[in-house]
Amino acid sequence: MAKKPANAKSAARKNAPVKASANAGKAFFGTASMDFLERYLNNASPTGFESGGQRLWLDYIKPWVDSSFTDNYGTAVGVINPEAKYKVVIEAHADEISWFVHYITKDGFIYVRRNGGSDHMIAPSKRVNIHTDNGIVKAVFGWPAIHVRTPKNDPTPALDNIFLDCGCATKEEVEALGVHVGCVITYEDEFMVLNKNTFTGRALDNRMGGFMIAEVARMLKAEKVKLPFGLYIVNSVQEEVGLRGAEMIVERIRPNLALVTDVTHDTQTPLMNKIQSGDVACGQGPVLAYGPAVHNNVLKTVIAAATKAKLPFQRAAVSRATGTDTDAFAYGAAGVPSALISLPLRYMHTTVESVNKQDVENVVRLIAACLRSLKGNEDWRYIK
Repeated sequence: MAKKPANAKSAARKNAPVKASANAGKAFFGTASMDFLERYLNNASPTGFESGGQRLWLDYIKPWVDSSFTDNYGTAVGVINPEAKYKVVIEAHADEISWFVHYITKDGFIYVRRNGGSDHMIAPSKRVNIHTDNGIVKAVFGWPAIHVRTPKNDPTPALDNIFLDCGCATKEEVEALGVHVGCVITYEDEFMVLNKNTFTGRALDNRMGGFMIAEVARMLKAEKVKLPFGLYIVNSVQEEVGLRGAEMIVERIRPNLALVTDVTHDTQTPLMNKIQSGDVACGQGPVLAYGPAVHNNVLKTVIAAATKAKLPFQRAAVSRATGTDTDAFAYGAAGVPSALISLPLRYMHTTVESVNKQDVENVVRLIAACLRSLKGNEDWRYIK
């Protein structure tokens, strides 16, 4: 998720969960789905360098779509019923936050610059991969030991003092490894499952969204759903630096409707402020956003679909902007009626982002339920 405006998601309120789906206790994600999720999350897809992950994603959805395409910057799209005039988009973003090599000292230390909203506070002692033309170079974010820090000299991590050490003694030695200014850097941390119900790792924001929209396509195929419209399953690039991929692809597709999924803050953990960030909980279902970019008629359709399918959901007010690709669709291509269906997530923009497995399933079910409810000729205008 891109950096949010100061007042975005500032007044969330939780809807009392509706009775859970009748299928809630059954396994929803099979072995193939879980294998893909792990490979997809562990693969590096930093902003501007998403192509590796996009290839994995396109290969995965291929059996469930009629055609696919990519644009110049790497946004990937799978299409069902490509000849249909009425077009519906379900969308997530593919990129993860990362770092760039910014400055290499004569002693072989590397200073960095953000690529997206990377958090300098979590960097010290992290292991990283520097991506070079020669392959991955291993490095670590160094930090002075607690033994040598004093009350007068106890630095706080900041962009001007965090640094990488790749085991080199000179700048020339670093460069001999293939590292140069502009190389992209990702954390080494990988996917794991906590207590059988919590998916944890880096880049769940928002490759979990890419996984969910792919699972919607799988579900529609498995249940032999015939859609009366063209469905464009869109995995956009460069959301973390300003919704750029979505801004591009909306002009190419020019859809009649967009259902966007991203993550939003769970506010139940220590140090979270519910007055500032609202009352949202992992395990209580998808979060439906209210705000100017969210089309009221589309939102009512989503709520009706959730209620009919007996799926739990929560509500959040996002004020001026959602801070997600919803804004790019809502305000692009002369205005696309759009809604945002969010996945509650803990520890955003860290390497231990965490979501509830049941919430992931319910986002998939809700998007599928919304699609089933459409006739493919809806006129979403407020005034007709």
